[in-house]
Amino acid sequence: MDLLSEVITVARTGRPRSAYVRWHAPWRQQFASVPGSAGFQAILEGRCWLVSPHAAPVELGAGDVLFLPHGTGHTLADDPSTATTAPACAPDDPGLPGPYATDSVDRLGRDGPATVVLCGAYRLDPSRTHPLLLTLPDLIHLPADPSRHPELHAAVRLLASEVGTSRPGATAVVPALLDTLLLYVLRIWLAEQPAHGSTTGWAAALNDPAVTAALHAVHRDPAAPWTVANLAAEAGLSRAAFARRFTSMIGQPPLGYLTWWRMTTAARLLRATEAPLRTIAAQVGYTSEFAFATAFKRTHGLAPGAYRRGVHRPPVPPARS
Repeated sequence: MDLLSEVITVARTGRPRSAYVRWHAPWRQQFASVPGSAGFQAILEGRCWLVSPHAAPVELGAGDVLFLPHGTGHTLADDPSTATTAPACAPDDPGLPGPYATDSVDRLGRDGPATVVLCGAYRLDPSRTHPLLLTLPDLIHLPADPSRHPELHAAVRLLASEVGTSRPGATAVVPALLDTLLLYVLRIWLAEQPAHGSTTGWAAALNDPAVTAALHAVHRDPAAPWTVANLAAEAGLSRAAFARRFTSMIGQPPLGYLTWWRMTTAARLLRATEAPLRTIAAQVGYTSEFAFATAFKRTHGLAPGAYRRGVHRPPVPPARS
């Protein structure tokens, strides 16, 4: 599995939710701030406005895609004036994070123009959120341009055709398409960052062959006895030059990232498998179950056994770079 795929796999928990909603003007939908989630809106037909308290309203048209990686609250409305005058839809309307669903809802209203929106939400595990996701802005707006982003728009069309149907296999294909949509959004955002002169951060790191080689080595074999020296050899740099470049771009030293990735992998294995602790410890590079348990508790604030049982404690997320 490549790095970007793993970012999505380890961060998402449970099943995503999606909804296909048709609104008739005048209308507004408030999406509450939901920490520990990420959401998207894809405008399929008509036009509407994105209204948020700290920015000017943004007009959206068919083909536009919004991605909100931190669950930031916002409002969609048929007009900026409606956003403050019309009654909001109920807070449990489709599009908000919640149990997995493939809803198709027609919001009947007056005879005003209709807007069709494809909404989706992903639950994220804060203890396993990759630092790449933490560096994303509160809102990513990808304007409609099928000639530039054909894969993204193809994924939106496929998802729209599946949501709200009872065709065989829909419950399997919808989550896969939601992950595909998220992957395309991240690809596009990362690809566009170097054009703005980015020299640090994850966008720069994934476009840097040396740092990418070291990251792939860690993700490919987290159990290997990695040192700064042999990661530098993977990167084709001297030890000092590699350590400086990696830390500058990733926001933490190479061995710090290695430990975080090992503990993130261990957390996923604890929840997804019944493997004994000694087996998981070995899979992430620890010959001693005690040493593994100590490192795991330092990262996650819980012993491995308690984490597996689902005991809750405020997570210790990786620092933003």
